[in-house]
Amino acid sequence: MPNLRMIRRRINAVQNIQQVTRAMRMIAASRMKKAQEAIMQTRPYARRLEVLMRHMASRVPQEEHPLLAVREIRRATLVVVTGDRGLCRGFNANVIRRAAERYEALANQGADCEIITVGRKAYDYFRRRERRILHHHVGIFQHLNFSHAQAIARQATERYERVETDLVEIVYNEFKSVLQQTLVAKHFLPLEPVEPADEGHFVDYIYEPSKEAIWTDLVGKYVNLELWRVLLESNAAEQAARMTAMEEATKNAEEMIKQLISVRNKVRQTSITTELSDIVGAAEALG
Repeated sequence: MPNLRMIRRRINAVQNIQQVTRAMRMIAASRMKKAQEAIMQTRPYARRLEVLMRHMASRVPQEEHPLLAVREIRRATLVVVTGDRGLCRGFNANVIRRAAERYEALANQGADCEIITVGRKAYDYFRRRERRILHHHVGIFQHLNFSHAQAIARQATERYERVETDLVEIVYNEFKSVLQQTLVAKHFLPLEPVEPADEGHFVDYIYEPSKEAIWTDLVGKYVNLELWRVLLESNAAEQAARMTAMEEATKNAEEMIKQLISVRNKVRQTSITTELSDIVGAAEALG
């Protein structure tokens, strides 16, 4: 039978943990709201620009821009986006698992794979397994801005333009709702033209000064914006996952406290009953 002192210590310890998880949930909720607003503002423009770029890609000759060149996949680059911290359920583990699976699949196809990691969790995982890490970006989500997306996009596009890689893919979590984050493995480079059957009602515009000139001007903006959208999606998904995890932890702590209080009351009652029995027995012995 545990003693009262031990039970009180456990209750105090769980209460302290509950205070921490409650505070972390509130912080994550605040950050998620800001991240959600940012991604909701970015999505419509980013998706419309993606449709426009894919439409133009189908009308611009491949030789007009190196990011359109389709080559045999001998070298591949994976951009893996995770968080810097844990306590967010399977947010990081799911991305790392999918990226590792994709890495192995490409390697089995004979491709020489390399990785650009975003977030400490991905960097630590692949560094311990001695995977080839080209660049790593740690701590950017603390003060996320557009320059981070530009740097990552530049690293990926420069390697593709210099024919140092033949494929670039991005693995990340996409924000759907507070309770749902979707794991995405997205083809990034080369830019894929839209198929004729997928065009639907897309209008064949008249371009001035020319499709080629507009394409050259927009392609850099597109890759930067797409990486920016990915970072915003991942940030919002991470905060949502952490908020949910901390809410569940707070509820579990509450249940544990109730159970410990029940045990404490039983131990106290047993102790009081034992003491009363001893007193009665002593009184009878004296009488």
